[in-house]
Amino acid sequence: MTKDFINYIKELIEQKESVLLQEKISKMHPADIAEICAELDLEEARFIYRQLSNEKAADALIEMDEDLRNELLEELPSEAIAKRFVNYMDTDDAVEIIRDMDEEKQEEVLSHIKDIEQAGDIVDLLQYDEDTAGGLMSTEMVVVNENWSMPECLKEMRQQAEELDEIYYVYVVDDDERLCGLFPLKKMITSPSVSKVKHVMSTKVVSVDVDTPIDEVTMLIEKYNLVAIPVVDKINRLVGQITVDDVMDEVREQTEHDQQLTAGLTQDVETSDSVFIQTKARLPWLIIGMLGGICSSILLNSFTGTLGSHPEMALFIPLLAGMGGNVGTQSSAIAVQGLANNSLDSSHIFRHILKEMVVAIVNATILSLMVYVYNFFIYGALDIVTLAVPLSLFVVVLFASSFGTMIPMILERMDINPAVATGPFIQIINDLSGMTFYMIIAMALNSIMY
Repeated sequence: MTKDFINYIKELIEQKESVLLQEKISKMHPADIAEICAELDLEEARFIYRQLSNEKAADALIEMDEDLRNELLEELPSEAIAKRFVNYMDTDDAVEIIRDMDEEKQEEVLSHIKDIEQAGDIVDLLQYDEDTAGGLMSTEMVVVNENWSMPECLKEMRQQAEELDEIYYVYVVDDDERLCGLFPLKKMITSPSVSKVKHVMSTKVVSVDVDTPIDEVTMLIEKYNLVAIPVVDKINRLVGQITVDDVMDEVREQTEHDQQLTAGLTQDVETSDSVFIQTKARLPWLIIGMLGGICSSILLNSFTGTLGSHPEMALFIPLLAGMGGNVGTQSSAIAVQGLANNSLDSSHIFRHILKEMVVAIVNATILSLMVYVYNFFIYGALDIVTLAVPLSLFVVVLFASSFGTMIPMILERMDINPAVATGPFIQIINDLSGMTFYMIIAMALNSIMY
């Protein structure tokens, strides 16, 4: 969306050119309308929405940034939210906007939904954790019975399809609503004379339970190249489906969350959040980092004698701390990625650690030799700095690599997001350990050589 076009839309809003504005936005994709609204202030966005049809307004609302969406809905009465938006949404989309409301407003909105069946489905979906398949699924789908004849099946499919925007799969259930398989549309064309659906259905169907975590749903959709996946309850009754577009939204949100964790943010924040919220999200890790710095200063104070005798040693403290942090972050990032995409499991842990150690030894050897050569020409072959820095660097790289690899695995076992390990946590520990190794090795060499 170009800046010139955004400015043009703003001019139309300022001049109250409702007819011309409707012409410009009525044929636009809902995602584009949401993008425009993100560039406007709240009142301008509201003016845009008043020019949209109910269906288009509902679609654009779902595409909108969550914070702006909540601001738009905040001052609207419950009846208007139900009639203007929820009545024109799929159940999963309706649940997404209703879930953020307080309990009283949820009840008010639900009471104004004209379709009692839709309201009931929304109430049922609100009971599930939003991070599970049940909390993400929609109930709109085409379902046929395995005992239906082909003519009866086709008639039902046409009727159900009229209420849907997209048809991904046709699901087959038995008389008890339990999932039996998928109805291949190709068979409808090539085998129109078959007596019953069960004679042509495919029983190879991948499904998930309502309590399945979203990350597992994502992996299944990716593994089997699905565009949708059915959701069943504890006795295998079909209760909904999750489509790939819903999963992609969740993946994006989780990725953003993990990126903020690695940067040392304790909660999700946006650039539009208040100073208080942003400060609260940033301050905890900054305090921990400050305490780590104080510990480093206390540690260095314990070795003032060694540093006093060889003050040039202080010049290499940033080098060791930086290399330890870089190596640890690299190793932990690889481990987190493996845990996220399920390529690193319990049967591969020791193999992965061994490979990381081999890589660390190779890297540590090359880096240490390079530092030794540099110090050789600056301080001489047998100077304490010439020997202490490369030896310390070798140990620091090995420790940081093993620590950065194992910590995400330990956090995963403790049901803590391993992305935490790739942030300031690794940096602080490696800073302290690096300086400790450096000072101990320097003291040992000092006692031997002098």
